[in-house]
Amino acid sequence: MAASAQPSEKSDGLVFHPMDQFIVEPLFGSGPIHWYTVTNVTLWMGLSVVALVLVMLVGTSKRALVPGRAQSIGELAYGFVHKMVEDVAGRDAVPYFPYIMTLFMFIVLSNFLGLLPMSFTTTSHIAVTAVMAIAVFLAVTVLGFVKNGVGFFSLFWISSAPLALRPALALIEIISYFVRPVSHSIRLAGNMMAGHAVIKVFAAFAGVALISPLSVVAITAMYALETLVSFIQAYVFAILTCVYLKDALHPHH
Repeated sequence: MAASAQPSEKSDGLVFHPMDQFIVEPLFGSGPIHWYTVTNVTLWMGLSVVALVLVMLVGTSKRALVPGRAQSIGELAYGFVHKMVEDVAGRDAVPYFPYIMTLFMFIVLSNFLGLLPMSFTTTSHIAVTAVMAIAVFLAVTVLGFVKNGVGFFSLFWISSAPLALRPALALIEIISYFVRPVSHSIRLAGNMMAGHAVIKVFAAFAGVALISPLSVVAITAMYALETLVSFIQAYVFAILTCVYLKDALHPHH
């Protein structure tokens, strides 16, 4: 969340809490949070879905010969992700393009909305990114068995390696396969959380008159970097999904 930081000066110096922006709070009232409680995470995830619908459905519904801004964004995003799926996973993966497209657009819009002041970055929480990563892991695993049957296990048996090394390499491949959802989710959440925390740290020092100009410059630079990181992390999540999809469709080494 790109929330503004309000530093407070005490006798022992400047005090600020850069991690407070990631606290999940009930949207209405207070008290304990249950699985059905509407929170700030719920709100901003809902806004991301609304933004996704506006960009991809409403913005492209007119299909004008000379596209407007919304239609141009939708068409650029469509072409970008479609080419990525074809290039990375092959033509066989094109039927699964809508799923990857939805993932990419949801993540990138959630990341960009999180840059707004007083917003909440849903993708900074492992509870959100882990669900998406586990969904990808389960989907490609089921697809791998449906398409290849027991032949899917050939993904872990590296036939090009020396015979003596194959059992050890198979064990490594199995471990790395089950670690995929962990790295897939932590990479996105960690990068988003780190960038927003740094922004708030710089914002806290903006209240110190002596270094406030330097702090403003640093915040501006970090915002520019976070905008780039927001897109890159969505791209990385999507391209890794394509890689895993390719393994499910073509498991043979």
